[in-house]
Amino acid sequence: MKIQILGAGKMGSFFADVLSSDHEVAIFDNDPKRLRFTYNCIRMSDPAEIAEFQPEVLINAVTVQYTIAAFRQVLPYVPEACIISDIASVKTGLKAFYAEVGRPFVSTHPMFGPTFANLGNLSSENAIIISESSHLGKAFFRDLYNSLKLNIFDYTFDEHDETVAYSLSIPFASTLVFASVMKHQDAPGTTFKKHKAIADGLLSEDDYLLTEILFNPHTPGQLAQIRMELANLLAIIEKKDSAAMKTFLNSVRKKLL
Repeated sequence: MKIQILGAGKMGSFFADVLSSDHEVAIFDNDPKRLRFTYNCIRMSDPAEIAEFQPEVLINAVTVQYTIAAFRQVLPYVPEACIISDIASVKTGLKAFYAEVGRPFVSTHPMFGPTFANLGNLSSENAIIISESSHLGKAFFRDLYNSLKLNIFDYTFDEHDETVAYSLSIPFASTLVFASVMKHQDAPGTTFKKHKAIADGLLSEDDYLLTEILFNPHTPGQLAQIRMELANLLAIIEKKDSAAMKTFLNSVRKKLL
């Protein structure tokens, strides 16, 4: 199968590497310098080259800020029958875009990233496939994600956004609050060092990605819960209420099961 990838960043290069052993893969990026470290694939920096390649599947792996813009740039060169797809962690505007262009599509979200995941062993990682996608598109990504031993879940666009608000917005916000009050430690403890490593990784991500995830319409409700529980914990600490603290810790342990 001929597969066209847009974007030679971390995820684009990852998909090119994974797919190139079984398919003919081409990767396009507006910046030729970003193509230097891509292997076993055709490198393109002119969208007209996509028309010559005649892809059957197109995977848009550009930064989430430019996902739709990248589609619009290359679609004039993509065959009508080609399945177009995105792997964006933020689906804002994509449902309407796919309806507008009227092409077969599949939208998925690999729930991992190069910053924290062990790309050599993804068996503990998850992926979401949007249920409104075309049948053939879903079958392609289901086979791909199964080959990577990912745990696959089917959600609608709306269900995806709600899930992202819970699974990403809460840890993102918690990490940002931790980092915002952090100060240099000459002799940091193990827990502090682990939290700092997470904060360093998070803040190495694209600012637009972090902003869009936190601006998810479901995020405020999740953050309100954090605010409520933080107020509860603060009251327990101020009162030095040992019994209440024990109850609080036990309730947290139950949620981690």
